[in-house]
Amino acid sequence: MQSSKANDLNQAYQRLGRRRLAVIMTLVILVTGSLFLDVITGPAPLSLSDVLTTLFQPGAVNEANRTIVWTFRIPTALMAIFVGAALGIAGAEMQTVLNNPLASPYTLGVSAAASFGAALALVLGSGTLIWTTTVFVPTSAFVCAMCCSLAIFAIGRLRGASTETIIVGGVALHFIFSSGVAFLQYMASEDTLAAIVFWIFGTLQGASWHKLAIIVVVMVVTMGLLMSRVWQLTALRLGESHARSLGINTERLRLQTLILVSILTATAVCFTGAIGFVGLLAPHLARMLVGEDQRYFIPLSALSGALLVSVAALVTKLLIPGTIFPIGIATAAIGAPCFAAIALLRRRSYW
Repeated sequence: MQSSKANDLNQAYQRLGRRRLAVIMTLVILVTGSLFLDVITGPAPLSLSDVLTTLFQPGAVNEANRTIVWTFRIPTALMAIFVGAALGIAGAEMQTVLNNPLASPYTLGVSAAASFGAALALVLGSGTLIWTTTVFVPTSAFVCAMCCSLAIFAIGRLRGASTETIIVGGVALHFIFSSGVAFLQYMASEDTLAAIVFWIFGTLQGASWHKLAIIVVVMVVTMGLLMSRVWQLTALRLGESHARSLGINTERLRLQTLILVSILTATAVCFTGAIGFVGLLAPHLARMLVGEDQRYFIPLSALSGALLVSVAALVTKLLIPGTIFPIGIATAAIGAPCFAAIALLRRRSYW
């Protein structure tokens, strides 16, 4: 009797694993399809055949098509995928270690800090030269994002600091840096103000192969380190006391995870601007589909974020033909209704 029950449980567990893998494979297909649509779409008309020929037989197409596909379309489309994946992972792990459904790089001030760094660089005049725009602005955004992250770590290391203290401190930092951005906008000239506003809403138009390589390397290393801690993170999500009873140093795990996701977030937003709602929505979608098991939750959060940003990139090109508006507007327009729908339909059952 007991053997039969154990066998039934084993089969149910295997079915659950297969269903979760099927969900992940479905997302992989959707992300791949969105990637190809993103490469095809743009001011210059290209068919899927043109793109495939350019990819696999570059000598058979003209120089213009090679330049469009290899220099602009593919880096931009891949940047959307990897930035979305990075923000999805960052939001997922922030929500896990802080045990709060509203934790994300955007709500805890990391994105606002990056915006402040970029705005400061632009006000100081870096927008007048190309190399300073492509180097100094991302560097300044990265440094400010990491300063915000270090401030959150410092709050977390205060004696007796709880996860609520960290969240409140992060929200306070968000408003401090937002007020700094507002002050810089007030002081900026008309052209600089336009550049700041465009950067704050997020853009993929500055994508290049070397920026993409940096994000990919950071994301692969970060994701590898997080995947090596999947059982500890899953236990932590089940409760602080439960994790401690298993011998897990929860304080060290929480701070190590925050360091990793802060580096990941700072690397992503310093090149693209503050793209909102991705780090908030992607983990909720993943949690609703595969639950809290981090073996599936982390990859699916990455795929959900990648799909959201890639679809948003398509929307920015298709909504007003001939014009590409900031991607942060599209992610907010798509993400806000989806987030509200999840909260209203699922209520508390998914958290």
